[in-house]
Amino acid sequence: MLDWFSNLELLPKIYWSIAIVASLVFIIVMILAFVGGDADDLGDVDSDIDGDSGIGFQFLTFKNVVSFFTIFGWSGIACLDAGFSTPLTLVVSTVCGLLMMIIVASLFYFMNKLTDSGTLNYDNAIDAVGEVYLTIGADRSRMGKVSVNVQGTMRELDALTDSLTDLKSGTIIKVVDVTSNGILIVDHTRKPIEPTETKIQELDSGENHLLNS
Repeated sequence: MLDWFSNLELLPKIYWSIAIVASLVFIIVMILAFVGGDADDLGDVDSDIDGDSGIGFQFLTFKNVVSFFTIFGWSGIACLDAGFSTPLTLVVSTVCGLLMMIIVASLFYFMNKLTDSGTLNYDNAIDAVGEVYLTIGADRSRMGKVSVNVQGTMRELDALTDSLTDLKSGTIIKVVDVTSNGILIVDHTRKPIEPTETKIQELDSGENHLLNS
């Protein structure tokens, strides 16, 4: 194996080295991605390369770069075996690598879209009644947290208030709005007032008086 590799010319050595290393990393990345680990387990390299995690379709990511070099290497080897010239080999392998990047980027984009379809829609929290979990500062001075039931699940979400007084832990609140970045705007509300024992007795005596008359 080593003798075969040492007898190769410089360009084939480069392509074989790139193809083998990139293929091994590509296999690891794909396994992590499809079992739920994703390439973030390799040290958050995706986010470092992206620069903007808010972009929906991410082209320049670690997964895509690995995909590029994997296909770049193997397509270059195929071109050299077919007798292509060095310039043509470089062009064909580069184009193949870029096409692979587009395919992988599209694959993960649509996978993320499917995942997002089942995630929390903050607008569903509007009009929900809950309880302050961490004190919320008056007039949006400090963010707190509230516990509210959204989409059938009790959740602890970030919240602000326009109230002129702090909403302390345990305060019953109602969600009145949601900001564009998913922060709840809440206001103080009250629990339904239960009839007191005195009022119940008054009602009973009134009913008895009517019956007797």
